[in-house]
Amino acid sequence: MVVLPGLMLAMVLAMLDNMIVGTAMPRIVGELGGLTHLSWVVTAYVLGTTVSTPIWGKIGDLYGRKNIFIISVVIFMAGSALCGMAGSDLLGGPDGGMAELIAFRAVQGLGAGGLMVNVMAIIGDLVPPRERGQYQGIMAGVMSLAMFAGPLVGGFITDHLDWRWAFYVNLPVGAVALVLLVLTLRLPRVERGDVRIDWAGAGLLSVSITAMVLITTWGGNEYAWSSWQILGLAALAVLTLVLFIMVERKVAEPIMPLQLFRNRNFTLISAIGFLLGFAMFGAINFLPLFQQMVQGATATNSGLLLLPMMGAAMVVSLFVGRAITSTGKYKIYPVIGGVGMAAGMGLLSTMGVTTPSWTTGVFIAVLGIGMGFLMQTTMLIAQNSVEQRDLGVASSASTFFRSIGGSFGVSLFGAIFNNHLLSELTGRFGPEAAERMATAGARMDPAAVAQMPAQTRTGLLESLAASISGVFWWAIAFAVVVPVLAAFIKEIPLRGAVPVDASEDRTVAPAAG
Repeated sequence: MVVLPGLMLAMVLAMLDNMIVGTAMPRIVGELGGLTHLSWVVTAYVLGTTVSTPIWGKIGDLYGRKNIFIISVVIFMAGSALCGMAGSDLLGGPDGGMAELIAFRAVQGLGAGGLMVNVMAIIGDLVPPRERGQYQGIMAGVMSLAMFAGPLVGGFITDHLDWRWAFYVNLPVGAVALVLLVLTLRLPRVERGDVRIDWAGAGLLSVSITAMVLITTWGGNEYAWSSWQILGLAALAVLTLVLFIMVERKVAEPIMPLQLFRNRNFTLISAIGFLLGFAMFGAINFLPLFQQMVQGATATNSGLLLLPMMGAAMVVSLFVGRAITSTGKYKIYPVIGGVGMAAGMGLLSTMGVTTPSWTTGVFIAVLGIGMGFLMQTTMLIAQNSVEQRDLGVASSASTFFRSIGGSFGVSLFGAIFNNHLLSELTGRFGPEAAERMATAGARMDPAAVAQMPAQTRTGLLESLAASISGVFWWAIAFAVVVPVLAAFIKEIPLRGAVPVDASEDRTVAPAAG
């Protein structure tokens, strides 16, 4: 309980950023331009998180988590400061501002990968799985608070301050987290002798992930699916993935130990995490755009309209955490969560220009219920599937598959949205007018839409609504697989308390990890 405030504040740091930036995104695009690159602002962050997560988890297992955790906080804060300066005179003016923002969001993502995986792994070090349910409620409450505060803070910043404060706000929060971590966090020193980080595996995995994300981003949008660019990226992704598997079989300390996937629960929960990230992050990214552009909500109000999802997720997570602690049973919760998430996506796919805000609130509350059953349970099952010495790897793998799913989802759904939007505009205004509107839309924001002629505005809003609805239709296909996979999870008793020095690779030392 002494350490928990610093850990939770670090988690808030990463979660606040996503929520704040998502709310402020229409205003950012309006100033920097590049509506067609909207998904890349999120993709760069998620991609940075994804490629760094396995490395953070393994380094923490090998060398101890405290210093690694602090480094990740510093990297995240540096990325936040750079994002706030994107397109400003400090970096040479507004030209190329969107490209700068995308690059700096990747730096932010590198730090965020260390934040999330180390919080989960440190809690796993300090609290055994059977007792973790009672802390799960605290974590769920803090996460929900961040999800609640994020849209409000993002909306306030967008409506009343410069959007750059959506990134600068991370700096004081990060500073407080650093102080708390330095003063309170004491972990067992890890003693594993002479070990080496699997940099070859990390590099190959990063190249493979990047190639796959570029395929989903550019395929059918920037380049035809049969173009040499896309086919070349596909060949690169497959080649590096094969080489990665070969390397992981030979190295002493692999970044992603392949033997973990012989465990059925670990494999299933990894697949569920991928699909959860794919459907959830990929689709929810478009909710603020729908609320502000189609429903005419201000940035602050669009944040408030997300509260039903946050509140439902918090209440359900509290219930699930206490139930797991009390009974030790957990299998049923990811099944229920998958059904709820698929139902929420199905409801959101029915939205149109005449859908009132309260109806959207009900739909996203259903989605929040599904998320509440899944958010913490997936991490708990992953950590309970491995030995204590591999806790960091399990935590990073769970976060990794969710992140890579989110990266693929944001990229693929962004491409679907762009193609669908161009098709809708072409059908309503003709190909030449659609191209002009798409070009002009690079700097489109709610205020600019309000100034359009009534007929043009109506056609544009109908096109946006249909395109966003199409994104949620695609998300259903991935969400429905979650409860099917969860039904095959084997309910293994949760471990009880484990002495700190029970693992051969750990000894208690006065100095912090």
